[in-house]
Amino acid sequence: MREYESEIPGGSLYFEQRKTKDGNSAMILTRVSGMPGEIIVPENIEKIPVTTVEKKAFLSKKSIRRIVFPDSVKDIGDWAFAYCDSLKEVELPEAGKGGISFGKDVFKECPALKRLIIRGKDAQIGALLASVVEEAPYLLNTRDAGSDEWLSKWDARMMTILHTRDDEGYSKQILCGEEDYGSTDLGAFCSNARKRKVRIAMLRLLNPTGLSEENEKELKDYLLAHTKKSGYEDGEEAWTVVLNEYGTEREYYELFARLGCLNEDNFDAILKDIKGEHTEMKAYFLQYMEEKKASSGGEDFFAGLEL
Repeated sequence: MREYESEIPGGSLYFEQRKTKDGNSAMILTRVSGMPGEIIVPENIEKIPVTTVEKKAFLSKKSIRRIVFPDSVKDIGDWAFAYCDSLKEVELPEAGKGGISFGKDVFKECPALKRLIIRGKDAQIGALLASVVEEAPYLLNTRDAGSDEWLSKWDARMMTILHTRDDEGYSKQILCGEEDYGSTDLGAFCSNARKRKVRIAMLRLLNPTGLSEENEKELKDYLLAHTKKSGYEDGEEAWTVVLNEYGTEREYYELFARLGCLNEDNFDAILKDIKGEHTEMKAYFLQYMEEKKASSGGEDFFAGLEL
């Protein structure tokens, strides 16, 4: 079978021509070579539409950060992007009538994935869609994503996670053994559960399309209850997640401050935690607290603090 090559910056895409079920010809994207960073897949090769991404086509391609698919693509096969560590954003065709058919574990172990953008839909939906690719594949649906029903299912899953006891599943971990699940320390297990809740709460608040007032309040209250507390270490996951995972992402630490998670009681302790790292976040916090103090009529006692 003939293989067609299409050169791209940093490498090449390879295609095979095959017959579809209805007897028409289609191009199948089978593999990629080289070390490309951004890939824009062509809509056709030899005037034949590109309709399918073969399974494992981009498997373990560590260099890929972004990929854009044409409107002609309808199927993405099993493990197509599995273990693409640097992949942050995928742009998908407009949903149309049928949407895109995804295979098994298409985005398995893609820790950097932030957005699955669907052209013609609210950009916020792309962030919510990317968050479910492994844990809730039933929500990986480009046709319905963003609809009231889809958002309701997304939020139902979110609230289930939020309401789950922090120690749920701990006994299973103990029974299965430390070598399978890591540390058997109950405190660490519960802290990881709270970190998961913090991540999903912050993600939803940053992408609030269709979020009810009731759920919004509960998410905010959860983050406020788990912020930094001076002289206290347990239950501070809202701050530890921001510090260790989102210290370079302004939208996250701005949200942290805006919600009131940064306050006069914990300000000094937070600055101490930051140390010499994340200077932009530290500068923002200093300015935020200075402006907050000024707006309340207090003295500008932050002016003497150094970065």
